[in-house]
Amino acid sequence: MNRQLIRSYILLVAVAIFLFTVPVAFTLTSQLRDDTLQSVQREAKTMALLLGNGESTSCDALEKVAKAYGGQTPGKVQVTPVGTCEPDLPAPAKDTDLARTMKDDQPTKDWGSDFIWGRHLVVTVPVHGESGQGSVIGAVRIVYETSDMTSRLWQIWGFRAGLAVLVLAAAAVIGAFAARRITAPLRQLNAMASKFSDGDLTARSPVTGPPETQTLARTLNQGAERLDTLVASQRIFVADASHQLRTPLTALRLSLDNIADGVDEEFVREDVEQATAEVVRMSRLVSGLLVLARAEAKVTATEPLSLADIVAERLTVWRPAAEERGVTVALRWSADGWLLVLTSPGHLDQVLDNVLSNALEVSPDGGTITVRTESRGDAVLLSVLDEGPGMSDAEKSRAFDRFWRGQGLTGRSGSGLGLAIVKQLVTDDGGIVTLRDAPGGGLWVEIRLRAAARSGG
Repeated sequence: MNRQLIRSYILLVAVAIFLFTVPVAFTLTSQLRDDTLQSVQREAKTMALLLGNGESTSCDALEKVAKAYGGQTPGKVQVTPVGTCEPDLPAPAKDTDLARTMKDDQPTKDWGSDFIWGRHLVVTVPVHGESGQGSVIGAVRIVYETSDMTSRLWQIWGFRAGLAVLVLAAAAVIGAFAARRITAPLRQLNAMASKFSDGDLTARSPVTGPPETQTLARTLNQGAERLDTLVASQRIFVADASHQLRTPLTALRLSLDNIADGVDEEFVREDVEQATAEVVRMSRLVSGLLVLARAEAKVTATEPLSLADIVAERLTVWRPAAEERGVTVALRWSADGWLLVLTSPGHLDQVLDNVLSNALEVSPDGGTITVRTESRGDAVLLSVLDEGPGMSDAEKSRAFDRFWRGQGLTGRSGSGLGLAIVKQLVTDDGGIVTLRDAPGGGLWVEIRLRAAARSGG
């Protein structure tokens, strides 16, 4: 929008300059042309009177005047001999202008070009006998070089062109300043909308600018305030509900375990075990909802943490469960293994727990789960690759949706919140999580984290 306003402002100024400067320049050019023609014709007529006088003194005066004129101006005088007056001056060529002047008894002019003028202005004036009252007896011609006129023409147009460029440059600077002032409220509204789209519901826009933008800013701020209140209420409800449900679920699970220990009938034991499994699944669901509610509330700030320490700790926890299935967990560090990443305390632990849990569930017996890290500029890549069935493109597009469960093992036993929690936690830390096809089959979970600068030491 700034560019459009600046272009419009410059165009308006350019049109004003054109309407004012170009006509003035044409007027000055025409005036220069007319003044020069009148001056040359006046001098030619004066010399014609001296030549037509017929006296020797007039003839001598003509010769002196003509030579003086040729020395002081770019004009050269040519005359036809009249009677006994034969001054030491060149005679004009016998051309159509000379013939027309002698025949029609009218001065002629030739600018040498139809466009402004040529290299010479040729003025031919008739000479009359008997002190200017008789018939045409000769002619005086002045060949005037127009080089000085051309220089003045360039000055006229060049000065105005340079002035126009300076005015346009000033207009561009003023237009840029004015455009920024005009669009400042819009940029503030856009900044608020960008923060809002990134999940910052506390963003507000200053109420500044013209009345229209002030009204828009107030409306958006009121809407943002109401939305923030509603979302906060929803988060509080989910967190409270999840927290309150954990205690009775834990008690219910303990009761079911006690019942299972005191029952001998096989069919009753199976029912109790099935009920216990559903309670466990519900506990996972409640825990997941609580994690999401806390993550969306963004109650913790990121800080530099050692990626190696976090990964090593979580793999120590998960390796026993993997060994029971005969699954190998391979760790591949980059050249710089001790990487520092910006993450909230506990976030990356939960992320790895969810990703490794999914990978272990879908991995075949005797398979391999590969965990690797890589430093790439200002980012650190943490990847987890399994050898399970993988996901189709359609499944990858929905994998981060809440409560969505795929067709694999996680589709039967998972809560559908694992990858949603992973994306929420990684996004809150300023990272990106991507799902890809692993080489040779399986799923490749790539987590891009922000690298933390090492402290000097």
